[in-house]
Amino acid sequence: MSNDPEVSARPSTRPDRAGESTSGRIVVGIDDSEQAAAALRWALAEGALRRATVEVVHVWTPPVSALPFGATLVIPVDEAAIDSAARTSVDELVDGALAEADEQPPEVMRTVLPGSPSVTLVEVAEGADLLVVGSHGRSGLSRLMLGSVAMACVNHASCPVVVVRIPDED
Repeated sequence: MSNDPEVSARPSTRPDRAGESTSGRIVVGIDDSEQAAAALRWALAEGALRRATVEVVHVWTPPVSALPFGATLVIPVDEAAIDSAARTSVDELVDGALAEADEQPPEVMRTVLPGSPSVTLVEVAEGADLLVVGSHGRSGLSRLMLGSVAMACVNHASCPVVVVRIPDED
Protein backbone atom coordinates (compact mmCIF):
# COMPACT_ATOMS: atom_id res chain seq x y z
CA MET A 1 0.00 0.00 0.00
CA SER A 2 1.42 3.34 -1.03
CA ASN A 3 1.52 6.44 1.15
CA ASP A 4 1.14 8.54 -1.99
CA PRO A 5 -2.27 10.27 -1.83
CA GLU A 6 -2.35 10.79 -5.60
CA VAL A 7 -4.77 8.07 -6.66
CA SER A 8 -7.29 7.99 -9.44
CA ALA A 9 -10.84 7.86 -8.22
CA ARG A 10 -14.21 7.50 -9.83
CA PRO A 11 -17.39 8.89 -8.31
CA SER A 12 -19.29 6.45 -6.14
CA THR A 13 -21.71 4.13 -7.87
CA ARG A 14 -23.56 3.28 -4.67
CA PRO A 15 -27.29 3.11 -5.47
CA ASP A 16 -29.66 5.10 -3.29
CA ARG A 17 -31.90 3.15 -0.99
CA ALA A 18 -35.55 3.47 -1.92
CA GLY A 19 -36.95 6.73 -0.57
CA GLU A 20 -33.76 7.62 1.33
CA SER A 21 -32.69 11.21 0.93
CA THR A 22 -29.01 11.99 1.20
CA SER A 23 -27.40 15.34 1.80
CA GLY A 24 -24.17 16.87 2.95
CA ARG A 25 -21.38 19.10 1.73
CA ILE A 26 -18.49 18.37 -0.59
CA VAL A 27 -15.71 20.96 -0.80
CA VAL A 28 -13.60 21.07 -3.96
CA GLY A 29 -10.51 23.22 -4.34
CA ILE A 30 -9.85 24.66 -7.78
CA ASP A 31 -7.29 26.75 -9.61
CA ASP A 32 -6.82 27.28 -13.34
CA SER A 33 -5.31 23.83 -14.03
CA GLU A 34 -6.64 20.82 -15.92
CA GLN A 35 -6.25 18.81 -12.71
CA ALA A 36 -8.53 21.18 -10.83
CA ALA A 37 -11.10 21.01 -13.64
CA ALA A 38 -11.03 17.20 -13.36
CA ALA A 39 -11.46 17.45 -9.58
CA LEU A 40 -14.42 19.80 -10.09
CA ARG A 41 -16.12 17.41 -12.55
CA TRP A 42 -15.56 14.52 -10.10
CA ALA A 43 -16.97 16.52 -7.18
CA LEU A 44 -20.05 17.57 -9.18
CA ALA A 45 -20.75 13.96 -10.19
CA GLU A 46 -20.29 12.79 -6.60
CA GLY A 47 -22.47 15.64 -5.33
CA ALA A 48 -25.23 14.61 -7.73
CA LEU A 49 -25.01 11.00 -6.54
CA ARG A 50 -25.09 11.98 -2.87
CA ARG A 51 -27.49 14.86 -3.37
CA ALA A 52 -24.90 16.96 -1.56
CA THR A 53 -24.08 20.63 -1.92
CA VAL A 54 -20.77 21.19 -3.66
CA GLU A 55 -18.77 24.15 -2.40
CA VAL A 56 -16.24 25.23 -5.04
CA VAL A 57 -13.33 27.02 -3.37
CA HIS A 58 -10.65 29.08 -5.10
CA VAL A 59 -7.89 30.53 -2.95
CA TRP A 60 -5.61 33.26 -4.22
CA THR A 61 -2.37 34.21 -2.53
CA PRO A 62 -1.53 37.89 -2.07
CA PRO A 63 1.82 38.56 -3.77
CA VAL A 64 4.93 38.99 -1.63
CA SER A 65 8.53 39.68 -2.47
CA ALA A 66 11.32 37.65 -0.88
CA LEU A 67 14.07 39.63 0.76
CA PRO A 68 17.43 38.45 2.13
CA PHE A 69 17.47 36.42 5.34
CA GLY A 70 13.93 35.12 4.94
CA ALA A 71 12.19 38.46 5.25
CA THR A 72 9.22 39.21 3.03
CA LEU A 73 7.67 42.38 1.77
CA VAL A 74 3.98 42.52 0.99
CA ILE A 75 3.48 44.11 -2.40
CA PRO A 76 0.54 46.55 -2.45
CA VAL A 77 -2.10 45.35 -4.90
CA ASP A 78 -5.74 46.01 -5.67
CA GLU A 79 -7.21 43.04 -3.78
CA ALA A 80 -10.71 43.87 -5.00
CA ALA A 81 -9.54 43.57 -8.62
CA ILE A 82 -7.79 40.26 -7.90
CA ASP A 83 -10.87 38.96 -6.11
CA SER A 84 -13.14 40.07 -8.96
CA ALA A 85 -10.93 38.41 -11.59
CA ALA A 86 -10.80 35.23 -9.49
CA ARG A 87 -14.60 35.17 -9.16
CA THR A 88 -14.99 35.60 -12.92
CA SER A 89 -12.58 32.73 -13.54
CA VAL A 90 -14.39 30.51 -11.01
CA ASP A 91 -17.77 31.33 -12.58
CA GLU A 92 -16.48 30.38 -16.06
CA LEU A 93 -14.97 27.11 -14.85
CA VAL A 94 -18.02 26.10 -12.78
CA ASP A 95 -20.53 27.11 -15.46
CA GLY A 96 -18.59 25.11 -18.05
CA ALA A 97 -18.46 22.02 -15.84
CA LEU A 98 -22.17 22.29 -15.05
CA ALA A 99 -22.98 22.57 -18.76
CA GLU A 100 -21.07 19.31 -19.38
CA ALA A 101 -22.83 17.42 -16.56
CA ASP A 102 -24.79 14.35 -17.69
CA GLU A 103 -27.15 14.32 -14.73
CA GLN A 104 -29.07 16.84 -12.67
CA PRO A 105 -26.28 18.89 -11.06
CA PRO A 106 -26.10 19.39 -7.31
CA GLU A 107 -26.50 22.72 -5.57
CA VAL A 108 -23.24 24.66 -6.01
CA MET A 109 -21.75 27.32 -3.74
CA ARG A 110 -18.81 29.40 -4.98
CA THR A 111 -16.23 30.67 -2.49
CA VAL A 112 -13.21 32.85 -3.32
CA LEU A 113 -10.79 33.69 -0.51
CA PRO A 114 -7.30 35.14 -0.10
CA GLY A 115 -4.76 33.04 1.77
CA SER A 116 -2.69 29.90 1.65
CA PRO A 117 -4.47 27.27 -0.49
CA SER A 118 -3.82 24.25 1.72
CA VAL A 119 -4.58 26.01 5.02
CA THR A 120 -7.71 27.68 3.63
CA LEU A 121 -9.05 24.47 2.04
CA VAL A 122 -8.58 22.56 5.29
CA GLU A 123 -10.38 25.33 7.20
CA VAL A 124 -13.28 25.56 4.73
CA ALA A 125 -13.63 21.75 4.71
CA GLU A 126 -14.14 21.65 8.49
CA GLY A 127 -17.45 19.86 8.97
CA ALA A 128 -17.68 18.80 5.31
CA ASP A 129 -18.33 15.21 4.25
CA LEU A 130 -15.53 15.23 1.70
CA LEU A 131 -12.71 17.42 0.38
CA VAL A 132 -11.72 16.99 -3.29
CA VAL A 133 -8.52 18.35 -4.82
CA GLY A 134 -6.65 17.81 -8.06
CA SER A 135 -3.06 16.66 -8.23
CA HIS A 136 -0.41 18.04 -10.53
CA GLY A 137 1.37 14.69 -10.24
CA ARG A 138 4.58 16.06 -8.83
CA SER A 139 6.72 13.65 -6.89
CA GLY A 140 10.07 13.45 -5.19
CA LEU A 141 12.19 16.57 -5.08
CA SER A 142 9.75 18.76 -7.01
CA ARG A 143 7.06 18.05 -4.39
CA LEU A 144 9.46 19.00 -1.59
CA MET A 145 10.53 22.18 -3.34
CA LEU A 146 7.10 23.28 -4.52
CA GLY A 147 4.97 21.87 -1.74
CA SER A 148 1.78 19.98 -2.34
CA VAL A 149 -1.67 21.28 -1.57
CA ALA A 150 -3.03 17.76 -2.04
CA MET A 151 -0.57 16.28 0.46
CA ALA A 152 -1.27 19.00 3.03
CA CYS A 153 -5.01 18.44 2.68
CA VAL A 154 -4.62 14.67 3.06
CA ASN A 155 -2.50 15.17 6.18
CA HIS A 156 -4.55 17.89 7.88
CA ALA A 157 -8.21 17.80 6.79
CA SER A 158 -10.73 16.58 9.35
CA CYS A 159 -12.79 14.86 6.64
CA PRO A 160 -11.96 12.27 3.96
CA VAL A 161 -9.96 13.67 1.03
CA VAL A 162 -10.16 12.54 -2.59
CA VAL A 163 -7.18 13.45 -4.77
CA VAL A 164 -8.11 13.38 -8.46
CA ARG A 165 -5.25 12.86 -10.86
CA ILE A 166 -5.37 12.92 -14.63
CA PRO A 167 -3.77 9.68 -15.90
CA ASP A 168 -0.51 10.05 -17.82
CA GLU A 169 -0.91 9.76 -21.57
CA ASP A 170 1.66 7.11 -22.47
